[in-house]
Parts: sequence; structure tokens; C-alpha cells
Amino acid sequence: MQKTFAKMKRSWQLYVFLILPLLLVIVFNYFPMYGAIIAFKRYTYLGGIWNSPWVGMKNFTRFFHSHYAARIITNTVGLSLYNLAASFPFPIILALCLNYIGNRTYKNAVQMVTYAPYFISTVVMVGIIMQMLDPRVGIVNNVIKALGGESVNFLAVPEYFKSIYVWSGVWQTCGYNSIIYISALSGVPVELHEAAQIDGASKFQRMLHIDLPSILPTATILLIMSFGNIMSVGFEKVYLMQNDLNLRTSEVINTYIYSAGIVGGASNFSYATAIGLFQSAIGFVMLILVNSICKRLGETSLW
Repeated sequence: MQKTFAKMKRSWQLYVFLILPLLLVIVFNYFPMYGAIIAFKRYTYLGGIWNSPWVGMKNFTRFFHSHYAARIITNTVGLSLYNLAASFPFPIILALCLNYIGNRTYKNAVQMVTYAPYFISTVVMVGIIMQMLDPRVGIVNNVIKALGGESVNFLAVPEYFKSIYVWSGVWQTCGYNSIIYISALSGVPVELHEAAQIDGASKFQRMLHIDLPSILPTATILLIMSFGNIMSVGFEKVYLMQNDLNLRTSEVINTYIYSAGIVGGASNFSYATAIGLFQSAIGFVMLILVNSICKRLGETSLW
């Protein structure tokens, strides 16, 4: 114990820097957790968090017995898995391709073009999507009409919602998400590539047998963390793209919590909290499950 305090004393400046982020985590992540107790209560303004009457699992039962539950859970999981399957490999592919570009000017230009969409705000991004897919003036429908087809109101067709959401997200985030893989590739020893070139290995073979195994631990960690958010599809973009015509496939847990719980007023605060608690519990279980599977299959895991 004395040795620990002695080390802390020698590095007290680092612990001072740690105070602010620690306080932020406590205030914004841990302190609000006590409010989750209202998931088991019937919250009222007069009673507050502690004095509102207990109702046990009534709020959870209400959600699972509603005719919305199955559709909302299916939409959330389906959209999340679709997004994960589409968005996970592209940053890896882009990083591998950029790693083999010899012309630095061209490489920097490609990086700038692919990184830039990430910094477009969600509101602007959805505005771009709506303008491009507009039935009357959208560039996509203008091309369809020029080829002899009929214009389509894409955002009014429920079956198109998931693909529009996912592939616009791939375009927006692919470049930025590739940064971590480019960093991992920069740590690959040059000697391995030189030895492979002497043995006659092609670029594809070097990617397959040198680069991919080198970034596999990084990819595994990111995959585990992605499965932890399997029930948490981003609220803002889904809500902005949502309308009455595509609601059958666009209603997810986050938007349902807002519309049924928050907009409904204090009488539904407990109901919304119960749904959010269920969402977090499933994410926690998935995180542990996928982490255990990765640990059994390989040596990389979060713990």
C-alpha cells in the first residue's frame, strides 16, 4: 500500500488530469443510473423518483404484451445486423487498399474525399438523402426517368428504408472508420513484406497472410463492441428519415421510446425507462456472449 501511495505521489500531475474525465463519467454515466429505478414504478411528478408507487414488472409486461413489441424488436435487430454486416468490412478493405497506394498525393486525396462525409451533420445528411431521392427533382429519379422508368418515392416504400439508412451510413463513415485500421497496418514490420516479396508473394497474398492477421485483433475488439450496441440503432437519423408511410420498417426501440414515452408525458416516463432498461440489458448480454465466443475462438477479447 505504501509503495502504491509513493508511486501516486510521484505522478500526482497525471492523477490531477484524471479528475475531470472521472467526474464527467460519474456525473453523466453513473449518477443518472439511479433514475432507472422508475422502470419498476409508476412515476408521478408529486412522488418523484423515490416516492412514486411501486408497480414491479408491470411496465415491462405492458411493453411485451403490446402489439408493437415484436415489430419494434425485429426492426431494431434487423437494421442493426444489416448495418453491421454492410459497414464492418468496408473500412478494412479501404484501409488495405490505401496501404498499397504508392503515390502520396493520390493517397491523401482519396483519404480526404472518404473522410469528409463523416463530418456532415446528421440533419444535413438526411437532407441530402431526401433531395437525392425526391420523386420530382431528385437526381436518382431523374436518372431513372431518363432511362425510361418511372419515378419512385423511395422514402415512402417501407422495404427500401433499411437499405437507404445502411448504405448512406456506409458512405458517410467508411473513410473515418478506416483510420484505426490504417494505424494498425502502420505497425506491421516492413521485414515481413520484404521477405514475402523475395519469396514471390503478390500484393493480394501479402494482404491475406500478413496484413489481415495483423489487424485481426483490432477488428475483433471493434466487432465485440459493435455487438454490444446491437439494440441501439442511432435515434437521430432514423427519426429524421421516418414518416407515416415507412413506419412499418423504420420504427425502432429508440424512436418508440421517444414517441411513446417522452412525448406521452410523465405518465409514460416509467414505461419508456423500462424499455430503455430492457435495451441496455440485451446489449450487455450480447457483449458478454460475443466476447466469450471470441475468447474461445481466438486469443483476442475485451477481458
